[in-house]
Amino acid sequence: MAVGKGKKMIKKGNKKKAVDPFSRKEWYDIKAPSMFTNRQVGKTLVNRTQGTRIASDFLKGRVYEVSLGDLNSIDTDFKKFRLVCEDVQGRECLTNFHGMSLSRDKLCSIVRKWHTLIEGNVAVRTSDGYLLRIFCIGFTKRDPHQIKKATYAQSSKVRAIRARMVENIQKEIQGVDLKTAVKKLIAGSIEKEIERKCWYLHPLQDVYIRKVKVLKKPKFEHGRLFDLHGTDTGAVTKAGEAISRPDDYEPPVLESV
Repeated sequence: MAVGKGKKMIKKGNKKKAVDPFSRKEWYDIKAPSMFTNRQVGKTLVNRTQGTRIASDFLKGRVYEVSLGDLNSIDTDFKKFRLVCEDVQGRECLTNFHGMSLSRDKLCSIVRKWHTLIEGNVAVRTSDGYLLRIFCIGFTKRDPHQIKKATYAQSSKVRAIRARMVENIQKEIQGVDLKTAVKKLIAGSIEKEIERKCWYLHPLQDVYIRKVKVLKKPKFEHGRLFDLHGTDTGAVTKAGEAISRPDDYEPPVLESV
């Protein structure tokens, strides 16, 4: 036996007591911007403030993905919106728009044989300084009286339709702020306008805004975020303190994220 390894030399009672990690965590409400009907998206966990570790610092920058069906209580659940936490007030995480995409099962369901797939994308800057890259997708439509099996479009028609997609997206997004742009994405008005404008080139079907990325953001301002949430800026006293709740405040939904 090695020196110092005897049974008498082993100290007893040094084993640390197991601590439940959830005992030092606390819940925060995730609040969506005022463009959506259901403002209380869910809840998120974070270690409570202790020493130099501030809980709000670990919440800022978190991205939450929520379907449009949960945000607006409608049947359209294939659109997924990404919300990023930009500020924490009291026990609420104030989020902002961070992107949008279609669900994978929706994309797989609209891709078909004997049709031409047409895609276009463009980077557009909103009036309040957000740079968005918007991807659009569409398919040629079969005429009900045609005999031919396939309904392909000529390459010149594809280029013309793609140019019309880009032109229409720029027209719809460039002169408006982020709030209005998100409302157009929710309503699907951009897709309907593209389908209408491209009809004389070639009939289209299943035209969707496939993805939206936020490439650049303006400098963060509390007033702009509170306007986005419909909150009175005069109710804020100091950073980190609770603000007065707006009139449309609803109790938080107990939903794990």
